[in-house]
Amino acid sequence: MKRIILFLLTNLAVVFVLSIVLQLLGVDTALEQQGGGLNLQGLLIFAAVFGMGGSFISLAISKWSAKRMTGARVIEEPADPTERWLLETVRRQAQKAGIGMPEVAVFDASEPNAFATGMSRDSALVAVSTGLLHAMSKDEVEAVLGHEISHVANGDMVTLALIQGVVNTFVIFLSRVVGHVVDRVILKNDRGHGVGFFVTTMAAQLVLGILASMIVMWFSRQREFRADAGSARLEGPNKMIAALEKLKLSHQAPLPDQLAAFGISGGPGDGLKRLFMSHPPLEERIAALQGGEWRA
Repeated sequence: MKRIILFLLTNLAVVFVLSIVLQLLGVDTALEQQGGGLNLQGLLIFAAVFGMGGSFISLAISKWSAKRMTGARVIEEPADPTERWLLETVRRQAQKAGIGMPEVAVFDASEPNAFATGMSRDSALVAVSTGLLHAMSKDEVEAVLGHEISHVANGDMVTLALIQGVVNTFVIFLSRVVGHVVDRVILKNDRGHGVGFFVTTMAAQLVLGILASMIVMWFSRQREFRADAGSARLEGPNKMIAALEKLKLSHQAPLPDQLAAFGISGGPGDGLKRLFMSHPPLEERIAALQGGEWRA
């Protein structure tokens, strides 16, 4: 709850400061003088409601949508020793990490993968693929589970959703300001917003959305290092290194876009592609663990 309140207050503060800055710069007055002023305060409220609202709705239904998208089956009663061991391992790690017992699920996929999602630290879902259970040893699976439990304990689902909400707010707000300026100042339209406004707004929203996604993905990559470190503290660095090495040998099947940032690994990438990666390269994650950064 403290994390949610903190980020909400931060977002409100950012919106408030931006509103003051725009007024001090005379943007509001300049727009009004060009005919048909833009209500910046109203637009800020609109952008914040829709930007944060969409992110919170996605977070609220994250467990439900994850189950639907992956076909994950929650283990209610263990059907075999493997499922019993999964529940016991997650329960042990959750207690050690100081969080509530998550739901544990298995989804059918030939490739090794896992993810965690949920609205809060005490109401999460941890799911592993059948391919992961078949391809990895128990030590390696424990490390993967420790990685996902660390995501939950660190509040990564909440903070990532909130950061997405903040950047959504700025994208919605700034794209409409740009559209208004082009429509009124450049195209000299003074009879309500015309085609220029809508076309420019859509183009600006696309460009700003791409730039915003770079910020979100950068944050996601930092959280992956933290989750690896959390797994190293829960199960030992050697287990996590072995699990990452095993992932390097497999062809990783991608999770649905909505879950990609919460999976155990991402695809390879360099150059510009790296800016849009939700996970750092496996080599860098292994090097960080070998270098002892998990002790920090």
